[in-house]
Amino acid sequence: MEQIDKTYLKRGLYRMFGIVAIAVLFLPASSPAAETNGEKQADISPPEPIAVLRMVEGKPVQRQYPQALPSLLKTANKQTTLRFKQQPRLISSFEDSQIFKHPFIYVNYADREDWSLSSKEQDNLRNYLEQGGFILIDAGINAEFLREKTAYGQHHSFGEWRACPTIQEAFKSVFPDKSFRPLDRSHELYRTFYSGLPDASTLPDSVREYVVNEKWPDGTYSAVGLRVNGRIAVLATPIVAMGWGKDSMGNWVTRISFRIREGEEGLSEKLEEAAYTGRRYETLRRDGRKDTIYCQDEALPAWVQEPDGEWRVFRYYQSRAISEYAHRFYTRLGVNILMYAFTH
Repeated sequence: MEQIDKTYLKRGLYRMFGIVAIAVLFLPASSPAAETNGEKQADISPPEPIAVLRMVEGKPVQRQYPQALPSLLKTANKQTTLRFKQQPRLISSFEDSQIFKHPFIYVNYADREDWSLSSKEQDNLRNYLEQGGFILIDAGINAEFLREKTAYGQHHSFGEWRACPTIQEAFKSVFPDKSFRPLDRSHELYRTFYSGLPDASTLPDSVREYVVNEKWPDGTYSAVGLRVNGRIAVLATPIVAMGWGKDSMGNWVTRISFRIREGEEGLSEKLEEAAYTGRRYETLRRDGRKDTIYCQDEALPAWVQEPDGEWRVFRYYQSRAISEYAHRFYTRLGVNILMYAFTH
């Protein structure tokens, strides 16, 4: 049986003790050897930066959001005591034995066309996850109206509280007795490093209340996890990488808009009798109840009937302040996921 390289796990954990612990454990690289009772002691060099993996099936040049993960790792290097190699190493499938030397794997759902796992992948994943490995599946949650083409799920953060059916089926072949469960809003992952939302005072009044109270309350997000040996070992989220990437000049490479729900007096009566040309879908809420989503255009929700019978329309808002805010939130969420993975 192949084993995860424990030194990689230890290297990550050493960084968890914070700046004070590092000051105790490691001498500055430029300082002379310490002396104790007149005897010289050898310098202790800090561990090498941690390399993470990214799985991309087929041609790596066609992967989704190529600048996203390097940008997130660079931010984590600046903001936390973790130290990562900025460029992830690429693998084409979970059959690659490299996975046993790297405790963190990132996968974008659209970077793999067929999520049926080979027998070797099943065996590797079972061993990898049981021995402490962690996998983030980005865009691994999305509503039914975003599943007809995988590209749709790369542009929406609209999420149900369950993994995509193909993801659920894939991991059932690895752990038949386990399933993905929604993370509660109180889950520690959302507060592993950053807590709460970024300052929302920069947002327009028209969107602030919805973002703070409904979209991302207290800095939480739609996510489901598969537990192995009592910890979250596989995390699936709606798309988050769209908020990480920066170019060589330090500018965000994507422009993010907000979709919010708005209502007004008399709207329910009007929409209840409104004609529409698109399709109707049901999406699962956190509490297990369902929203009925009406789409006028493909993969673009127009209005919703909520479980209490009320109706609201979807409005889309764009501005530089909105995009900057979304990038800050997604980056903080990404750092929290990294920190959770390496402390659990």
